[in-house]
Amino acid sequence: MPQSRLSHEEIKVILRAADPIIAEGGRTLLAKILKGSKEKKVLEYKLDTCPAYGYFKKEKLEEVKKKINWMIRYDYLELENFGKLPLIVFTERGWLIESDQRAEEFIHQWEEWLSSGKKDPDMTYLKDRNRVMILLMLEKIKASGNKDFIPYLQLWEKVDYKKVRAAIDETIRVLEEKEPFDGSWLEERNEQVRKTLAGYSWFDVFL
Repeated sequence: MPQSRLSHEEIKVILRAADPIIAEGGRTLLAKILKGSKEKKVLEYKLDTCPAYGYFKKEKLEEVKKKINWMIRYDYLELENFGKLPLIVFTERGWLIESDQRAEEFIHQWEEWLSSGKKDPDMTYLKDRNRVMILLMLEKIKASGNKDFIPYLQLWEKVDYKKVRAAIDETIRVLEEKEPFDGSWLEERNEQVRKTLAGYSWFDVFL
């Protein structure tokens, strides 16, 4: 029986589970993360700390693999050979969605830090991240208008590279209302994410 269409939430969960094993693991390992496997390799690489770990724990492993195959068929993930091993990588469509939810995840973490009164987090964890995702995160921070983020941005600005520092400085200026914020790029990107989650019909994919 063919796999029925996945929900938007399921698509996002599978992409999130794939993130820590991109170009390092295959379909089976991805299925084990989603199933919540206690296998040594999963625990050794701390894949049980992934937010998507165990999301499909009530389903059989073969059913989870069918969902992953659906993700590949509909161009959210793909298999790429590294040596003789076919490993999971994001497609352009898949990364569009995943970069968006990772940016949101980082911002949510900042909100939790603010709630708990955390004042001086080590911001080097953001250095050397994917540049597109980082710039997207900064655009989302601008859109939030949350001035409480400014101290974190200032800490981050001290440790990152020149181009990112410039983008952080611009974000601070927008939050301080010293520069206007043009949200058109972010709105356009949000629409792209929405359409990508809506997916293609099988006929479109076939064409």
